[in-house]
Amino acid sequence: MRLDGRRESSNIEDMRGSSSRGGGSPFGGMIPIGGVKGRMGCGTIIIVLAFLFIMSGGDLSKMMQMVGGVSPEYTEQTSDGTYVGTQEEEELALFTRQILASTEDVWTRKFQEMGRQYEAPILVMYTGSIQTGCGNGSAAMGPFYCSADQKVYIDLSFFRDMKKTLGADGDFAYAYVIAHEVGHHVQNLLGDLGKAHKQMAQLNSTDANKISVQIELQADFYAGVWGHYENKMFNSMEKGDLEEALVTAQKIGDDYLQKKAQGYTNAKTYTHGTSEQRERWFKKGWTTGDLSKGNTFSIRYENL
Repeated sequence: MRLDGRRESSNIEDMRGSSSRGGGSPFGGMIPIGGVKGRMGCGTIIIVLAFLFIMSGGDLSKMMQMVGGVSPEYTEQTSDGTYVGTQEEEELALFTRQILASTEDVWTRKFQEMGRQYEAPILVMYTGSIQTGCGNGSAAMGPFYCSADQKVYIDLSFFRDMKKTLGADGDFAYAYVIAHEVGHHVQNLLGDLGKAHKQMAQLNSTDANKISVQIELQADFYAGVWGHYENKMFNSMEKGDLEEALVTAQKIGDDYLQKKAQGYTNAKTYTHGTSEQRERWFKKGWTTGDLSKGNTFSIRYENL
């Protein structure tokens, strides 16, 4: 992506080094790679554990350390204990601020076209673990959105883990992750997220998981819509960028993660959608840029 000279968002809370470490459950009401406040079904927990198992390389002791929210490889400490980010982390922090600014530019325009005002989310960068309006958040959970405080949370070490453990790398791959979480914020502003959560609270885990998949696929679609207009407004896309996002979508599909972690899949526990679904819905948003084509809640689950 071409981002030189692009503005940085001011809607940032940089809590790196000051967030709490350890303590509490990493499953505190949020879902990894697209987290939303709401009930946690067993399907969500399976995906969390699958992702952690992959990230730990099958080492259970390392997996438990990750659950505690420790990400020392991305930080440095001075003699007085002051937090100092590595050069790589600071570059990712700049990138994150620029991508968030881009989502603000795109969604402000799209909301104006709908006769509405876009209220940008706050993005919180933290290390290890942090308390949120949705409970305790952990770096091991990946980036997530909390509808209770309307904030996106990310430990930048997640991008390193994407590359090392999932083979998903590249600036547009990282941008897709951020845009997906902002997509949840768009859902929240439009009222779809709240309605979906109310429905989920009244259903058994299997049926609630189906709604969760609808939520996540729409957020993928919105991430694609963002990419469509990002390129249209700034001509920022370079050769291979789209492929980076599609590879990422494939690597974070429920079926891919379950198969890699446990050797088999269980469709009843899917909470984010299959690799094929995630790629397709992102690409649909990217290709059309048409918000009217992203109502995943109007489509029968079997046809998503």
